[in-house]
Amino acid sequence: MKIFCPNAIVTRVQEIPLKDLQYLGIRGLLIDLDNTLIRWDRTEIDEDVKRWLKQAHDMGFSICFVSNGLKERVRRFSTILGYPAVGRAVKPRRGPFRHALKLLQLSPSEAAVVGDQLFTDVLGGNRMGMYTILINPLSDKELRSTRLVRRLERRMLLRLARQGLVNAGHVESRMKAGNRR
Repeated sequence: MKIFCPNAIVTRVQEIPLKDLQYLGIRGLLIDLDNTLIRWDRTEIDEDVKRWLKQAHDMGFSICFVSNGLKERVRRFSTILGYPAVGRAVKPRRGPFRHALKLLQLSPSEAAVVGDQLFTDVLGGNRMGMYTILINPLSDKELRSTRLVRRLERRMLLRLARQGLVNAGHVESRMKAGNRR
């Protein structure tokens, strides 16, 4: 069960405690794109997310996007924002995470994975021994298959909370946010 446990759960990327990550020796962020930084159905990135990325970069974090999204979409945001990316990642497989770590020249212990999905981002990052941060999805507009996986994800998070493996308050907040979308 611990393989599904994120190290942290936050509402949105702007709430990630970057100084705490630095204290832990984390120097790089492997960040999902769709519904983590950008709404799944949008082509523009919000200015507050751009500011957060700049802040993280200015604090010394290396950044790489790791997304299961289409390579063209991932490449577009990589070019616009100026960070390397791994598209069509097929997370939770280890290969895309290894590739991102190689691009950033970091070891797994020096990187955190940030994403909105338990069974792709968190599971993949945990399999690699990285610090994992689960955020609330930005939108409920998703592929039909993702919506089905979200149901399993909710059940798993509730189970992890009942077992005391994740903060029940954070899980409850995530569930409420999902109901408002």
